[in-house]
Amino acid sequence: MLDVSRLRVLVAVARTGSVTGAAKELHYSQPSVSHHLARLEAETGAKLVRRAGRGIRLTEAGRTLAERGTEILGRLDAAEAELSAHVGLSQGSVRLAAFPSALSTFVPHAASLLAARHPGLRVSLTEAEPPEAVRMLRAGYIDVAVIFRYDPGSEDDGIGTRRLLDEPSYLVTAEETEPDLAAHADAEWIAGCDRCRRHLLEMCARAGFSPRISFTTDDFVAVQALVAAGLGVTTLPGLALEAARNPSVRTTVLPSSTRYVLAATYGEPPEPPATAALLDALGEAVAGSGLSPAPSPAR
Repeated sequence: MLDVSRLRVLVAVARTGSVTGAAKELHYSQPSVSHHLARLEAETGAKLVRRAGRGIRLTEAGRTLAERGTEILGRLDAAEAELSAHVGLSQGSVRLAAFPSALSTFVPHAASLLAARHPGLRVSLTEAEPPEAVRMLRAGYIDVAVIFRYDPGSEDDGIGTRRLLDEPSYLVTAEETEPDLAAHADAEWIAGCDRCRRHLLEMCARAGFSPRISFTTDDFVAVQALVAAGLGVTTLPGLALEAARNPSVRTTVLPSSTRYVLAATYGEPPEPPATAALLDALGEAVAGSGLSPAPSPAR
């Protein structure tokens, strides 16, 4: 049976890329890290690391065990958090990852609501785009992921969702304009994250043209600055404009474009008490924010 502490050492080496980095992260001495790796090799009967210059690299077996170890340790940490939650909401922790514009708008209010109701419950917040947040959720590093989709019907195996917000998209320009993408077919365009870029390409294709993308950034403040400087046009979701609005840009709602904001969890219901309390706080934060909540929550 594998020793959990030694597995943590291997995962730390994989994550940091060195014995020195793992020792610093785990607050171990370097000889202690090397000893744990040697013992883990003896336990598994496999060569997990090899020398590479002055450092080490994981072998294929080491990489495989580190990947599985990440999932195993994540699940163990999640189990500990759930056990703490069942003891009572007066102690324990709950972990949330959210994309930047959600983390800049309603998520802090949700965390504040939770802290006021359950002062002993620790809430940790991490910024992550939806694909990374879902990976963290599956690995057990977080309990709830605030994500978005442009297709409300798409599903991830094992992922349950609560619909928080139906978020409109806006055409963002330097001057007043009609909500007609085709009118800007010859303009320079600014694209965002991978999902937003794909959605932009789909919208423009429906409008009959392929946009000429000259700039790409997922920083919604930088996007608006580029538009204000006359360097292009773009589309942005409502939360991005709610989080930070450049007074020099003009926005026009696009009636055919909606982004669906969801709170995602992993595993079978019912949720642990701390997770359920966080989900309720997220719903209340959206409802009290002046944003347009989803018509009804869905699981």
